[in-house]
Amino acid sequence: MTRLDPSTYLDHLRRESARFREVLTDCDPRARVPACPDWDADDLLWHLAEVQWFWARTVRARPAAPDDDAARVERPASRIELIAHFDDASSDLLAELEAADPAEPAWSWAPEQTVGFTFRRQAHEALIHRLDAEQAAGTVTPLDPALAADGVAELLEVMYGGEAPEWGRFEASQHLVRIALTDVGTDLWVRPGLFFGTDPESGRNYDSAHLVLTDPGEASATVSGRAADVDAWLWKRRDDSDITVEGERAAYDALLAATSPPLD
Repeated sequence: MTRLDPSTYLDHLRRESARFREVLTDCDPRARVPACPDWDADDLLWHLAEVQWFWARTVRARPAAPDDDAARVERPASRIELIAHFDDASSDLLAELEAADPAEPAWSWAPEQTVGFTFRRQAHEALIHRLDAEQAAGTVTPLDPALAADGVAELLEVMYGGEAPEWGRFEASQHLVRIALTDVGTDLWVRPGLFFGTDPESGRNYDSAHLVLTDPGEASATVSGRAADVDAWLWKRRDDSDITVEGERAAYDALLAATSPPLD
C-alpha cells in the first residue's frame, strides 16, 4: 500500500543524505544526538557513512553476501576526513543503486533478498538520521509524508515485525490495532503477539513481543496521527504528544511492547 517506486526512493536517498551532510557540516561536532544519547554529531556522521559504505559494497558484490573478513574502513581522525569519507560512501551507494536493477538478487538481513530492499531501507535510514542531525543542531524540518508513511509500514513489517522464520513461531494475541495515517489516508493493521524460538546459527533464544501486518478487521485500538509524527514516534525520535489513541489500553500496550526496542 505504501511502497514507492525505486527512482523515488533513490531521489529521497539523495536529498536526505545531502541534507544530513549540510546540517552536520555546520553543527558543533560535540552536540549530542537526542535519540542516541551516547552519540555526538561526529558519531552520527560516522555511523551513516559506515552504513552507506557497507550497502554500497553489498550491492556491488550481489548476489553474494558481504565478506565478513574484508577490511573495514577505519574511522578518520579529523572532521574534514570524516566528511570526505561520508561523501565518498554516499556517492558510491548512489552510483551502485543507479546502475542496478531493483529486482536483481542481492543479500540482505531481511527476507527480501533483492536490490530493491536496499533502495527502500537506505532511503529510510537517511531520512531518520537526517532528523537526528537536525535535532542535534536544533534545525528540524518536515518529513516527506509519503516517505514517512512507507517508513511506518517498513517499521511494522521489517524492523519490528514480519513472518516468523522456520525455526520460530509467532503466537498472535487477540488484539488488532489500526494505525491511521491521517494526512495520507492510509490505514495499516497490526496484530501484536509473542515470538518464540532458538536461532540455529547464533544459539540465541527468543521470547519477546512481536507483531505482524495483517488484513483489516474490527480494531481493539486505533492509533492516529500524521505519517511523519507516527514514523518519528515509532523510531523514538519524538514523543506521543501528536499521537491519538482510542480503544482498549491492553491492545495499545501490546503494540508498545512490540515496538519498544530502540533503533539506531
